[in-house]
Amino acid sequence: MVLDSFFNKIFGGIIESSPLGGLIFISFILTFLITLAYKFMTDQVLMKSVKGEMKDIRKQMKEYKDDPTKVMELQKKSMERSMAQMKNSFKPMLITFIPLIIIFGWLRGVYAELEISFIGISSWLWIYIIFSIIFSITLRKILKVH
Repeated sequence: MVLDSFFNKIFGGIIESSPLGGLIFISFILTFLITLAYKFMTDQVLMKSVKGEMKDIRKQMKEYKDDPTKVMELQKKSMERSMAQMKNSFKPMLITFIPLIIIFGWLRGVYAELEISFIGISSWLWIYIIFSIIFSITLRKILKVH
């Protein structure tokens, strides 16, 4: 692949010295860049208000659980708000998807040859996912991404 040498120059040294540390570092960098993309490419005010509305709708649904008509009305409203939230998230998702696919192709090639383990998990992909989730939750709180 064309970008293999580029990624090897950037991340090769850290992966050679510590394959697990390199994977954790790459997970952090990618999660940080994705989080920044979502922060600056979405309407954060809208996302925060939709999140609040969804919380209120869920609360109302609990209150009206014995009234199927009201619950259906609230579910419809919830679906509309979810669609607004998804529509707002679509642009950064599209922009980050292709670079991630390219990087994951490179990672697969690099880590296919290496043995790594973290708390009994030996799949580089699962290790990446675990750390990505941890970093994402943390970075979203720090950067106030909704």
